[in-house]
Amino acid sequence: MILVVMGLCLFEAISSIDNAIINGDVLSTMSARARKWFLLWGILIAVFVIRGLLPFAILWANNPQLSVVELFTATITSDEAAISAIEQSAPILLVGGGTFLIFLFFHWLFLEPKHYGLRGEKVIHENGVWFFAVVSVLLTLIVWFSIQVNPFMAFGAVVGSTAFFITHGFKENAAQMEKKMIEGERKMSDISKLMYLEVIDATFSIDGVLGAFAFTFSIPLILIGNGIGAIVVRQFTVKNIDNIKKYKYLKNGAMYSILSLGMIMTAEAFGMEIPSYVTPLVTFAIIGYFFYKSDRELKERAKR
Repeated sequence: MILVVMGLCLFEAISSIDNAIINGDVLSTMSARARKWFLLWGILIAVFVIRGLLPFAILWANNPQLSVVELFTATITSDEAAISAIEQSAPILLVGGGTFLIFLFFHWLFLEPKHYGLRGEKVIHENGVWFFAVVSVLLTLIVWFSIQVNPFMAFGAVVGSTAFFITHGFKENAAQMEKKMIEGERKMSDISKLMYLEVIDATFSIDGVLGAFAFTFSIPLILIGNGIGAIVVRQFTVKNIDNIKKYKYLKNGAMYSILSLGMIMTAEAFGMEIPSYVTPLVTFAIIGYFFYKSDRELKERAKR
């Protein structure tokens, strides 16, 4: 349990670096009072409302036959009937979340600007037009093999891909609005900016919440791990965002972690049994490598 919570915390914090950067840029244009409100009440909303209710809602959507009380009880006790229902619906959720995360990784790999951390990334980025072909073929394969196992899994994969493109649209719009706000082209009140930040936080949190199901289906553990990670992100936003930006390969680590989680979720959806300790250990290893790579480059640059 401790290993799972630590893995969730690390994954949430690192995968939310982009969110922290947007928050920091927008907060710099707001009054001190508004910043304090966001850092206090924004944390409560981010932790308890978004990262608490969203995974619960996702689980309930996959198990509508269970009441809210039964579902909540199943996540904190050993109610065999409810746990069995969750386990039977798990492949649908896992393949949907896995598809979402895999698409997220390939979008970053093919289309998003980045610091090249591994060989081949530059070549792939220069041929970004292939992103749509790659994810289309992947979705076709996942749906085809899912139909052989359970038609609802195929539907879950399609929902996962749909969720990716919807949230990607919100993120693209957020980037454009942020640029206009920073450049002063779009005048917004502090209240409007606070609402904007909460919507953006909800959009970015979907990555972390879906990735959390690769670690555990326990809502309390997800709430604790993702909640601590969200608080850490808020501290990045206020105090250390410039220092975090110096570790330029952390984003690479987050994205390769997302790929590994997506692959683990998809494999589990098709019946492969993966020990619970594997997911956090893989996350620690990948992010640790890219942190080391970033730190080594910083030290080499300081010597010059």
